[in-house]
Amino acid sequence: MGWGRSPPYSGFAKKPLTLDVLNGFMGFMSAAAVPPAQGMLGIVYDKPSKRKNAAFACFAAGNPLGLVFGMIFSGIATQLFGWRASFWLLSIIYAIIAIIAFFIVPIDTTEKTKLSWDVWKRFDVVGVILTIAGTGMFSAALSLASDAPNGWKTGYVLAFLVVGVACIIAFVFWELYYDDPLIPMGIFKDRNFSHAFPTANFWISLYIQRDWKANALKTAVYLLPMAIGGLAVNVVAALVLHRVSNKLLVGIGAISYTLAFLLYALNKTSYSYWAMLFPGMIGAVIGADFQANVTNMYVISSLSKSQQSIAGGLFQTVTKLCVTIGMAISTAIFDGVSMKPRGGFHSGDPIQPYSAVFWFSTACAGLSILIVPWLTIGTQGHASTTEGEATEKKDGIIELRKV
Repeated sequence: MGWGRSPPYSGFAKKPLTLDVLNGFMGFMSAAAVPPAQGMLGIVYDKPSKRKNAAFACFAAGNPLGLVFGMIFSGIATQLFGWRASFWLLSIIYAIIAIIAFFIVPIDTTEKTKLSWDVWKRFDVVGVILTIAGTGMFSAALSLASDAPNGWKTGYVLAFLVVGVACIIAFVFWELYYDDPLIPMGIFKDRNFSHAFPTANFWISLYIQRDWKANALKTAVYLLPMAIGGLAVNVVAALVLHRVSNKLLVGIGAISYTLAFLLYALNKTSYSYWAMLFPGMIGAVIGADFQANVTNMYVISSLSKSQQSIAGGLFQTVTKLCVTIGMAISTAIFDGVSMKPRGGFHSGDPIQPYSAVFWFSTACAGLSILIVPWLTIGTQGHASTTEGEATEKKDGIIELRKV
């Protein structure tokens, strides 16, 4: 319901700060909703099966589909009534989803820990403060340095950078020794947990809008191949997760990422959309959805039935932290190249700062390829058809039965 309340207020915002705060609240609501949704799927499909693979593939398909169709609907609303209308439309969509969810989402009957003072005392308040302060200040330093009076030598930039890094280091040590950590550091000892979180889609959208002068609706149309490709890739993932080594799928995803970002980096303003951006989008969505499916299944399957939402929350927390840091670094690169353009392949081309960001993305994706040989993950969800699980809802209660 928080989703439905925040967008209309955003539509009435008159100051950028107000809009940022309200959108932050909307992000807070989405962050609170996604882990329970993952946990619900993990509870319903608590054992490996083809049906579980298909369910999580559908869940993963929501990312590209939601991104592109959300942009299309918002683009139409913006074209017809202005940018504020896009938030009002989102509010209507969220309200409809909330009503539907009330009737179709089954009741979770798993045992819950009662909210008591003892539970609050175990909550990792220090970890929350350190991670928010650390990533926030570190990101602020990277983002503000290019516009600061003396660049990196500016006092507040240095202060943000030093304090941010110190908080991140303190957060790691705190999580290592605290009994109930926000992010158990032990997960990073598992070589199979690593995942790539690119920020390239943001810059592609910005490039299309700024340099191609595309409006919101046309930008969404340019990004439409990501939705179609994402749907197709998730169908393939559902069919092969239990048949093909997931190590191979992660490798294909890493290579697809690298090639996609390489195409983005080599693109020029004079090139056709079909020459670089279109195949790049297809490659990016192959990388994203193959790796998302494998990682989702692996994380959810690693914890017990009562900890499925914790698994989803852990996955989302690590994802958002990586995205935040990645956006900060890429913003610093973009601003730096924008202020001091250089010669070379993109000399005099307005795409040069975007290309620099995409070279950074290419390097990160290339490094992920080097990690793949050390993965040990095999197939997932390889239970036989006769042992597959089905679900049915009786009187609002989840029940499992064999088919």
